[in-house]
Order: sequence, then C-alpha cells, then structure tokens
Amino acid sequence: MGKKVNFKDLDTGFDKHLSSFKSTKEIVPLQEMIGQSRAVKAVEFGLTIKKSGYNVFVAGAPGTGKITYIRNFTNRKAKEEKTPDDWIYVHNFQATDQPTAINMAAGKGRVFCKQMDQLIEEVQMEIKKTFEGEDYERQRSELLKKYKDQQQAIMSDLDQSARDKGFIIQRKSTGIFTIPAKDGQPMKQEEYDGLSKEERDRLSEISQEVQQEVADAMRQVRQVDREAKKAMEDLDKNIARLAVDDPINELKEEYSEYEKVVQYLKAVREDIIENINEFKETDEEEPQLPFLGRRQEDPRRKYRVNLFIDNHDTEGAPVIQESNPTYTNLTGKTEYRNRMGAMETEYTLLKPGSLHQANGGYLIIQARDILSHYQAWEALKRSLKNEKVIIENIGEHMGFLTIAALKPEPIPLNLKVILIGSPIYYNILYHYDEDFAKLFKVKADFDIEMEADEKNINKLASFIATHCHQEDLLHFDRDGVISIGEYSSRIASHYKKLSTRFNEIVEIIYEAEAYARQEEKTLVSREDVEKAIKERTYRFNKVESKLHNLIEEGTLLFDFGKEKVGQINGLSVSNLGDYQFGNPVKITANTFLGKAGIVNIEREVKLSGRIHSKGVLIMSGYLGYKYAQKNPLSLSASLTFEQMYSGIEGDSASAAELFALLSSLSNIPIKQNFAVTGSVNQKGEIQPVGGITEKVEGFFHATRVKGIEEGAAVIIPETNLKNLLLTDEVKKAVKEDKFSIYTIKTVDEGIELLTGTKAGEKNEEGHYPEGSVNQLVENKLKEMARYHEKDEEKKKEEEDKEEENEN
Repeated sequence: MGKKVNFKDLDTGFDKHLSSFKSTKEIVPLQEMIGQSRAVKAVEFGLTIKKSGYNVFVAGAPGTGKITYIRNFTNRKAKEEKTPDDWIYVHNFQATDQPTAINMAAGKGRVFCKQMDQLIEEVQMEIKKTFEGEDYERQRSELLKKYKDQQQAIMSDLDQSARDKGFIIQRKSTGIFTIPAKDGQPMKQEEYDGLSKEERDRLSEISQEVQQEVADAMRQVRQVDREAKKAMEDLDKNIARLAVDDPINELKEEYSEYEKVVQYLKAVREDIIENINEFKETDEEEPQLPFLGRRQEDPRRKYRVNLFIDNHDTEGAPVIQESNPTYTNLTGKTEYRNRMGAMETEYTLLKPGSLHQANGGYLIIQARDILSHYQAWEALKRSLKNEKVIIENIGEHMGFLTIAALKPEPIPLNLKVILIGSPIYYNILYHYDEDFAKLFKVKADFDIEMEADEKNINKLASFIATHCHQEDLLHFDRDGVISIGEYSSRIASHYKKLSTRFNEIVEIIYEAEAYARQEEKTLVSREDVEKAIKERTYRFNKVESKLHNLIEEGTLLFDFGKEKVGQINGLSVSNLGDYQFGNPVKITANTFLGKAGIVNIEREVKLSGRIHSKGVLIMSGYLGYKYAQKNPLSLSASLTFEQMYSGIEGDSASAAELFALLSSLSNIPIKQNFAVTGSVNQKGEIQPVGGITEKVEGFFHATRVKGIEEGAAVIIPETNLKNLLLTDEVKKAVKEDKFSIYTIKTVDEGIELLTGTKAGEKNEEGHYPEGSVNQLVENKLKEMARYHEKDEEKKKEEEDKEEENEN
C-alpha cells in the first residue's frame, strides 16, 4: 500500500553537522571556494600549464560564484608572477605606415618617453644655439666667401674674354646678353646698323663664340653653387652631429640591452641630421587662414614615443576583465583626427585592446558577450592561434572600402584567456567550432550543488560569516545559519545536498539582515530568515495567488474530499522564470469499446509535448504487459487535463493518468483527497520526477484555500523522498497528521492507496484475486475483447453475404 512518510523523515538533520557557536561573529571567514573541488583543480591546472592552447572555459550556471572565484584566484596568482614588459610604438623611418613595436622592462617605457622628449628638446636647443653662434657664422661666412670668390673669378674671366673679343657682357633680370663694344662702350643700334654687312657677319660669329663662353661660365657658376650648397650642408650636418651624438650615445648606452631601441636611436640620429633645416627654423609660426593651406607639421612629432602598454604600476601579471569585448576593444584600434576636412592618423594615435593590456597575464571574458559582437570571436581565435595581436581596421575584414590605415608591427601574445559561460555555450562551441577544442583545452565545470556533509555545512557557515564581515552586516545566530542551510538544500532539491547558487543564498542573507535591522536586533535569527523567504515568495507569487482564488471560488473545478471514477488530481509545476510553484490539475479518463487505443486529447489538439506523449504511449505498453498476455488489447480510451488550455510537457503525470484509466476500467472510484505525481515505466515501476517540493506544497495550499484542514494527502515516488524539502508550515501539518505524504514504488501500491481496494497479484493458476483492481480491469478488457471479436465476426458474415449476392 505504499509507505506513509513520518515527520522525522522530513528533517534534514542540518544542525547535527553544524559546529557549536552562538553567532557567526565567532567563525573564521571563508578563505576558499566551497564545493567546487573539480572546477577549482581544473582552473589551477589550466592557469599553471604554460603550453599553447591551454586556455580555460569556465562552465556553470549563473550565481554559482564562478566569476568571483576566477577574479579572486587570478588576482592572487598574478601577484606572484613576473610583471610583463612595457610596449611602445615608434616612427618607422623606412616605412612610415608601419610603426615599429618595441618592448622593454616594466616602467622603462614611461622613462624612455620622457627621455626622448627631453632629447629632442635638448637637441633642438643645442642646434639653435650652435647655429646662432659666432663660430658657425664665421665658418659659414668663410665658405660663402670662398665660393662667392670662385664665382666672381669665373665671371671676371668671362668679362675679360668678352672685352678681348670686342664685346661687353650685360646682366639683366631676363638673362645675360653679349653686346658689341666701341671704344669700350656698348655699341648703339644706329652704329651697328651703319656697319657693313661683312663687319656685321664677323661680329655675329664672334658673338656666338662669346655666348658659348657665357654658357660655359654659367655651368661653372652653377657647379660652384652646388659645391657651396653641399659644403654648407656638410657644415650643418657636422654641427648637427656635435649637437646630437652625445645625448643619443648616452641613451644608446643606457638601453644597450635593447637592440631595437639602439637601432631606433640610430635612425633618429640619421633623420635629425638629414633634416637639420627643420630644427634651424624659428619656433614662431606665421598666422595662417584655414583656407590658405595646411599648417606645417611640427618636425618633432615623428620623434615622439607612443607609450602603448605601461606596466609601471602593475604588481605582478595583469588581470583584465573585458566587459565589452568588441573587435576593437580586444585587438586595439587606430584613431583618426579631422584636419582641414580630411581624416588622418599616425602611430601616436594607436590605442591598445584588452589583449595587449592582458599580455603576460590573464584575460577574463564572458562567452555570451564575445559571441554577440561581430568578428570579436574570430579576432580572439586568430590572435591565440598566431600568438600575436594585429591591429587592423575591421572594415578590411568586412570587404568595405576603407581609408588608408597604418599597419603597425604585431605584438607577440602570451597570455591565458578565461572564457566564462553556461554549459550550452561550451557545447555549441565544442561541436560547431573546429578551433575551440584546440584553443580551450581546459574545461572547469562548476556544479550547482555540493554534498551536505559536515565539512561543507560548516563552510557555508563561514561563507555567511564572510559576508557579514565584508558587508558590515549583522551576524547570524546558529538557528539563523541552520535556516539558511535548509534554504540552500531546498534550492538544491535534495536534503543531502547544498546549493552552490551562492547568489540566491546571498540575497536571502541580505534580506534577512535587513528585516533584523528594522526590528533593531543584534543578531539575525531563524524568524528573520523565514520572513525574508516568505516576503520574497510574496513578491513573486501573484500568479499562484490568482490560481488559488480561482480554486477557492470554484472556477477551477476540483472535488477534494469526494470519490470519483476515472478522475484524479494530478500535480504540475509552473515555472515563471523567477518563481516556480506547484498546483493541482484534474485528470479524467473515459474508456469504451473500440480499437483506437489510448487517445491523448492534448496530443490531438497539439497541446502535448513529446515527453508527455511518450508517457501516454508507455501506458499502452504497461496495459499490454499487465493484462494482454493471453488476450488481445481491444480498448478505446480518452485522457485529458481538464481546464488546461496551454501546452503540457513532461511525463510526471503519467502515473496519475494510468490510475485514472485503471479506475475507469475497474469502475472503482478514486479518493479525491489524494493528489499524485510520478512517472511510470512499462513494467509498472514509479519513477522520480522534478519539482516534487513545489508540487506537494502546491496541493497543500490548494486544499487549504478550499477549507480542507485535514485528510488531504499526496502520493509521490519513493525515490523522490530525498528531494522533499518542505516549509515549516507543511511539516507541522504532517507532524499533526493533518496532511499526509505517501511514497510508492509500483502502480499496484498507488492504486491500493487511491481506491482502498487491493490491487491483487496473480496466483499459481495466473488469476488475480476476486474483486481486486487488477481482476476487475482484466475482466473489463477481456469483455471488450469479446465484444470486439463478436463485432469482427459479424462484419465478416455481412461481407460474405454481400459477396454471395454479387456472385
């Protein structure tokens, strides 16, 4: 007949394992993660191994404390590790669109930036001072005089040669002219016209000779001019070397261990010397109107250093939690500025991404966040596979035409990525992304429950104490801690388990403390915890209350306390997301002649889910196994959930449906003060179901709103007893025998409780006892089979007669 649950069976025994204390003030705060040894070991392993691809995916339900643990553990571990290098970007003098990346010890990047600024300022001042000095002016004047004298000598020889040939050289703005001379003076036009033709021809020939000499002389002058210019440039460069070499050599010596820095300083030296005129120019800028042209660039800009990654304040390795992992936030970006209506950029506008910032340390990302941003996941994979971070315009990946962009030298990548998400994200990525398993070789699976043993129970007390200390809360007395522990087991739906959904537990801790503080208590008690749970339930149970009102006023039809044939109270669970509750549902069954089998009305109108439909088909299997071993199963039956207009899913009502069917076949009424939940298999065994606590409490409250204070009972699978964690109100009613709970293992045990009639077992001859439920069901099915057989014979005779008449 099943087993009646004793009040003592509902006691979790939580207080037996809890150490003795008056309040959590006496407890040492928690220093470790509770109940996640598997996940903790996986995380520790994944962050310790230094091989490529051993990044970590932390899987687990929300509220299990995985994010807090990962953040705390990585911060603690990172402090023990070496601080990674600084990274700077500098101008590439050979390829201006490809800035050079240089790394140096943490803190040196900031120093080098200042030193370069000081170097350029010092060089500029020294150059200006040198070029304004008397020594430079003297050397410059000597050079100018030397080459000017050479040019004058050339022109003097030209003049003398022309005079010897009877010509004078005249220099005008439009050029150099050769004019015939007479008595040392330029010949006038009328004088020239008065000459004979032979004389004019002779002068013309001489003029051509002189003009050739002029051309030769001008080439010599230009050559001297070039030599003078080169000599001046050499002078300037020599002066520049004197100004540049000492400060640059000092820096080269200081950074001699960094080859790329030394090479960069050499390039800076050569560029300054080559562009010395830019440093000689005055600092004063002439006023310019925007439409008259672009303002000249500061020549010192290209010597500035972009301090890309600065780790001077970092203790140990960096830990970056990227809350918005877009493509650019991960891989960095090149910023642009508007100048005269045009967009332009340079290496000083390069900005790092979180991959750069976490380089040498740890990067924490939520799986949902990175998968929701275009190209972000692909960028992360590409960086991990190539072990370097490339700053690229996202438009290039999209195939869009983009403006000219820099192509900075990629930075080598060495970090651990910790991806956090629910198990469904892990499964999707594992099965549909071929790179995922290669890049995230460590899975840290956070559980939603832990064993309710002495160790974990006392750790939970330490967890409560920790929050009281950290958040400056009132401390909990021992009974308050016990109540929190029972609530934790209720969340886990197992009296030997504790929930690791610490977020839900913390909410009750905060709310209970608030109620205790309102009443000016010094400690949080059990009453405060129960009030917090009760008030929290009240905030969410509006729909449940509406259903209770419908039951109370008779809109939802129930016959609690009566007996009905083919009718039973099933139990269902409604999940609203933030709250779930149980409520009774009337299930009815009708049986009649036919061969349609069991008709699931919900399935016919497409309100039945696949699992529920499976449960109905299993009932057919059970009937065949139990009653149709010698006779065919000829049956038509209909099953439905009365006054249910939404979809039905799950097989937890299959036992109740079967009981209603057996009641209809046997014509034995079922006691309507009972409600039933449980799944059934083809062998008649009652299997466990979910939401057992909510279902029992739901029926308890439904009977109370109908005014039934005693006699109500619930039948549950025996294997579900461990999942039953009831409120004190329901447990009190069980203790006072005003509400009963029975556990069953088989269909026979359940039908006996519901009908008060023996189910009956077959004797040696294979017959059930007279008057037993099984005997009545079997007889009914045999009778239906005989009617069906007679009907088939009658149809056969009619068909034979029709055939004879046709012949």
